[in-house]
Amino acid sequence: MATTSTPAGARGGARPSARERLLDAAGELFYRDGIRAVGIDAVIARAGVAKMSLYKHFRSKDDLVVAYLERREQRWLEHFRSRMREAGTTPRERVLAVFDVLARWTESENPRGCAFINAYVELADAHHPGNAVTRADKEWLRAYLTDLVAETGAPAPEALAAQLFLLLEGALVTTAMGTVDGAMSSARAAAERLLPG
Repeated sequence: MATTSTPAGARGGARPSARERLLDAAGELFYRDGIRAVGIDAVIARAGVAKMSLYKHFRSKDDLVVAYLERREQRWLEHFRSRMREAGTTPRERVLAVFDVLARWTESENPRGCAFINAYVELADAHHPGNAVTRADKEWLRAYLTDLVAETGAPAPEALAAQLFLLLEGALVTTAMGTVDGAMSSARAAAERLLPG
């Protein structure tokens, strides 16, 4: 995970715990290089801990992957909810603000695209525990959009929210791939045309 924020354990000058250092290292390496490409030894070396420390906190690489995704989800939701509290005053403005918040997060935190989409692609086993985290993230966002769209008074809010969700997800992928300049802005413009008012 390429991140510009201070690791949670490093705030206030205190040395992060071994667990925090492992999660910081896994987050950076898994996001930047890919979950499958990064071995446990690379995470241990980056974290500067003994191998025993890793297995004290995580039974396996799969457990570490789940913890990485859950931690990223927590950071994302805290950021998203905080920014949405500052968002527009009308329901329509709040729907469009979702695109703005995602655009800013993508610029600062997701230069390689959505961590959850990337993980889902890499974790080919549909039953991998990490995939439950990735699906939950997407299901939450779609439900959140549905609630916002319903507040606009749009007919068939679930169907419209599904369309907006597809615009968001498509913009996330094309931004990461660099295939469409200003993908999130284009997605937002399309959302404006779909929303009532």
